[in-house]
Amino acid sequence: MQTLQQTDSDGTVTFRKPVREDGAAIWELIRSCKPLDENSMYANLLQADHFRDTCVVAEMDGDIVGWISAYITPQDPDSMFVWQVAVSSDARGIGLGTRMLSALMAREEAEDCKRMKTTITLDNEASWGLFQSFADKNNAILSSEAHFTRDTHFNGEHATEHMVTITFREAIIESAA
Repeated sequence: MQTLQQTDSDGTVTFRKPVREDGAAIWELIRSCKPLDENSMYANLLQADHFRDTCVVAEMDGDIVGWISAYITPQDPDSMFVWQVAVSSDARGIGLGTRMLSALMAREEAEDCKRMKTTITLDNEASWGLFQSFADKNNAILSSEAHFTRDTHFNGEHATEHMVTITFREAIIESAA
């Protein structure tokens, strides 16, 4: 089974598209990354299989230490929606989240994307830091607004998710022209 691989310059981390055999390991990684919302193992298997072109696995020493699930939104084909980012405690502190986002956006499948979107609760400092860092690194503009609200969408059971939009400079320049 062929996978697209992108190896970091130091050779220690490999970024690739997932394969269906990765589903269980991805599920285990997510379970170990509290407070991430856990999906069923089947959902992670489907992501690794059906959405492989827009998902990223990061491997170090043969172990999956990073995961991004993402997809190009049907309503807005210029946007890549990042559903989840997970980084193993063994791989934290080396900028893996930002590097996985960069690997995702460097793919041919993302070449027409002018924006990256995700949702984040206000108390998730790690995610806000990751996406702000990615926006800064790419000289992009980050904006946000409440999207899925606690009372309207989550029946009071989950904090409001804010839609974070990172607009790349090329898209800003194109819209001004």
